[in-house]
Amino acid sequence: MDFRSSDTITGPRSEDVLPSTATAAVKVVVVGGFGVGKTTMVGSVSEIRPLTTEETMTQAGVGVDDNVGVETKTATTVAMDFGRISLSEELILYLFGTPGQERFWFLWNGLFEGALGAVVLIDTRRLQVSFDVIGRLEERGVPFVVAVNTFPDAPHHPVEALRAALDLSDEVPMIDCDARLRTSSRDVLMTLMRYLHRLAVPLA
Repeated sequence: MDFRSSDTITGPRSEDVLPSTATAAVKVVVVGGFGVGKTTMVGSVSEIRPLTTEETMTQAGVGVDDNVGVETKTATTVAMDFGRISLSEELILYLFGTPGQERFWFLWNGLFEGALGAVVLIDTRRLQVSFDVIGRLEERGVPFVVAVNTFPDAPHHPVEALRAALDLSDEVPMIDCDARLRTSSRDVLMTLMRYLHRLAVPLA
């Protein structure tokens, strides 16, 4: 699923305006390695036309970006993706997708300001690109859930094996998803919201 950055938004449309019933807005960041599906997830679930900063990949990235396993990828996010979804009449999520290449990670500082939590999107064909991503979130103390993007040719591993490989505690939710599908991506965000609520209101 492609969302071209060349689309021009000339002004607010009816679906761009927040509903009058909205009482709370939450910032959520979608993170992951290069080519795991972050732009696709934000675009598939957003109720407004997503803002993307995808640019055509050039020879300048050869030998710099790790594109092993995603050699056919022709465009990449260079700043951020942005979308919005209403989880209820009152609760609005603002979604910020981060660039995956390590050379753009300096942008994460700004994108994480004010974020309540994060979704870590992973590709089981290339788990290694997720290690540093999860490590940075843990260093920042940002609560997160892990979403396993089910690429057609991706191997399936038991949850226990994935947790061990990613060195995740049992408390961190992990969920399968298809980032191309709105309902699946929405389920991931609902899982994050339930997790954040559980952290904020621990069981007595």
